[in-house]
Amino acid sequence: MSNVETEPAALRCGATVDDGEPDAAPRVEVLSARDVPLGGPRAMRVRRTLPQRARTLIGAWCFADHYGPVDATERGMNVPPHPHTGLQTVSWLFSGEIEHRDTLGTRALIRPGEMNLMTGGHGIAHSEVSTPNTTVLHGVQLWVALPEEHRGTGRDFQHHVPKPVSVEGAELRVFLGSLAGSTSPVRSFTPLLGAELTLEPHATVTLAVDPAFEHGLLVDAGDVRLLDTVVHPADLGYVPCGADTLTLVNESAAPARTILLGGPPFEEEIVMWWNFIGRSHEDIARAREDWEAASDRFGVIEDFPGGRLPAPALPNAVITPRRNPPHLSRR
Repeated sequence: MSNVETEPAALRCGATVDDGEPDAAPRVEVLSARDVPLGGPRAMRVRRTLPQRARTLIGAWCFADHYGPVDATERGMNVPPHPHTGLQTVSWLFSGEIEHRDTLGTRALIRPGEMNLMTGGHGIAHSEVSTPNTTVLHGVQLWVALPEEHRGTGRDFQHHVPKPVSVEGAELRVFLGSLAGSTSPVRSFTPLLGAELTLEPHATVTLAVDPAFEHGLLVDAGDVRLLDTVVHPADLGYVPCGADTLTLVNESAAPARTILLGGPPFEEEIVMWWNFIGRSHEDIARAREDWEAASDRFGVIEDFPGGRLPAPALPNAVITPRRNPPHLSRR
């Protein structure tokens, strides 16, 4: 699922500022989700933890929507063709099934435990529709910002089914990067970590991680203590660079399911608006103009039963700079 808000926020986001203070033990910052309606009164609602004022990026991860479980017979997903620039989309389901179609000619299903990654550098368009046999829809939609040298790259689509890996007290599926001896073959343009972790009831799990990465733990089910802080369902716990292990404790009497994200701090300022990522207000305005003009930049999805998603109006102001706050480990 993509950003189909009719009045999307205009964001200019940047790398974390280093205030020069000596390193201290990493501390956890909890990012609470905001509820976002996607479309009309019968459309799905999502819980969005990235971007927000407290933090706009974790590594190159710049967007995180968490949705469901919802009754797909009442509020299914029906997102018509819409554009993307300067990013990769990562789709991951816990339940349900979605048909993805794009202007590469791809027609693929998104199923639980299977990752679909789409690259829309210079421009791509896709649609996402839950299948008729889907009764419950539940999952996450994530975006990755492309670095400057690759943000005009060509269209691409990758599908990967990670094998489950058991560690003491948990099972994990690594869909991007490496964790616990499991490595995904999927290409990314910056170092990244993306994995689903399911913790057994009351289990304690310690994972070796790259201290050059900052990390985010999005909790889907259960109460999970991350280092010294409990992260509740729908919230995201942020850990700055410097940690070489992460200890997770499931404080629930049932399994706890989480998504672990990571990457080195993204050192470029980016502008995000609607489904576009650029480096300036002008980049965004040009992409919107190209989409509304039905230019070849985004291509066409043949035989889609319905029209394209129109772009919202641009904000009546030039987008102003914003930065992440300093690393918590440097306060």
